[in-house]
Amino acid sequence: MRERMRLFDTAPRRVALAALAVALLAPLAPAACAANGGGTGFDGDGGNTGQGGAGQGGTGMGGDDLGFDAGNQGGAGGEGGIINCDPKGTEDDVDGDGFTEAEGDCNDCDKHRNPNAVEVPTEPGKEAFDENCDGTIDEVVVSLCDDTLALDSMDPLDGVRAVDLCKVSQGFGDWGVVSAQWTMADGSPPPLGDEVNFHLGHGLLSGFGPNIPTRKGQRFLALSSGTARQPTDPSYQSVGGFHKGYMGNHPQGFPKESPACPNTSTGEPHDVAGLEAVIRVPSNAYGFSFDFNFYTYEWPNYICSEFNDFFVALLTPIPPGQSDGNVSFDSLGNPVSVNNSLLEVCGCPGNPPNPCLAGDKTFQCSLGNVDLIGTGFGFDGDDGMDHASTGWLKTQAPVKPGDQITLRFAVYDSGDGGLDTTTLIDNWQWIAKPGTTVGTAPIPK
Repeated sequence: MRERMRLFDTAPRRVALAALAVALLAPLAPAACAANGGGTGFDGDGGNTGQGGAGQGGTGMGGDDLGFDAGNQGGAGGEGGIINCDPKGTEDDVDGDGFTEAEGDCNDCDKHRNPNAVEVPTEPGKEAFDENCDGTIDEVVVSLCDDTLALDSMDPLDGVRAVDLCKVSQGFGDWGVVSAQWTMADGSPPPLGDEVNFHLGHGLLSGFGPNIPTRKGQRFLALSSGTARQPTDPSYQSVGGFHKGYMGNHPQGFPKESPACPNTSTGEPHDVAGLEAVIRVPSNAYGFSFDFNFYTYEWPNYICSEFNDFFVALLTPIPPGQSDGNVSFDSLGNPVSVNNSLLEVCGCPGNPPNPCLAGDKTFQCSLGNVDLIGTGFGFDGDDGMDHASTGWLKTQAPVKPGDQITLRFAVYDSGDGGLDTTTLIDNWQWIAKPGTTVGTAPIPK
């Protein structure tokens, strides 16, 4: 077991990490065709800039209670779902969306309106439509699927519900969750003989300490290389040293070393916890987003060491232009790990938030250390010092309408299982705007 070091230099240093903001490339979309029957908010202008912007199409950084990204709705000049057409018989599928009028298509000239679509909230001043053809326009859908979930549920579908992906697919042609399973980082099953400790690594929490409520609904998913629990929860073990005793394999494309830590090699995965879901995409969705918050006990003493714990979000099919499916990154394009540049919830001895030196890197700790209180990662933990988290971040990624995707979340220790890392995941949303790109950015407080 590693000894915990308690002292570190707090002298001011030149900032060695890049700025927090992530700039996402703006999409280039073809012009919409003229149409009969009106638009649905998909023929919009605007891009994914990483910073948002009212009236510009947004970034996927907004949100609403409908589980859809309101920052990616209409305008004029983007890719549309409507076509020049002359609706024919009730058995014809003129717009090619897979549904005929006899099968419930309420506008066979618009591929974004059919029973496999998800309802999109209407922007002020825009015409409202019934995207999912259920007879109601902009029905209010409040996420209630996670309000009765048990903290220690063994059902992987409950883990997906805690992320606010509530709808279960009823078969081909119906969007929603197809299946879910608890998994290791490489997609293999939980380790035989270590199932009890493995399942302590996932939890459906109602909060994390007194200052971290859920982002949406009543629960969020926690994955941990220790116990996915608050210190006040049953079965909690200190994140300062709960070694669960099993190892795993790196996921495809890993390990990835941080350029900010030359001559450092990441250790083998230990104490892995993961959840994988197979999902059918709505016929009018071009992307998705989720929020996450990464906590690590390895900060500050093991920055730029082999103990480089990871959080990964692995998407299949792999997004265009990527060598692997990981869609969550820091501001430098590196995976989310102990060596990521977004660790801004932290504090140094004295009067936080002071800049902190860790592993010869300067951390500004711009978000202070209040969000560490009561989590086990703060000065109220075992060793009387602060560790660190990223604060809430939002990842977005592209999908093809109607496609089937697999998304695997995983957390693991590297090098040993001695000091733990926990990630909170919540607030799943579909994105309606074509041109969604992969990116991660901080969520303003």
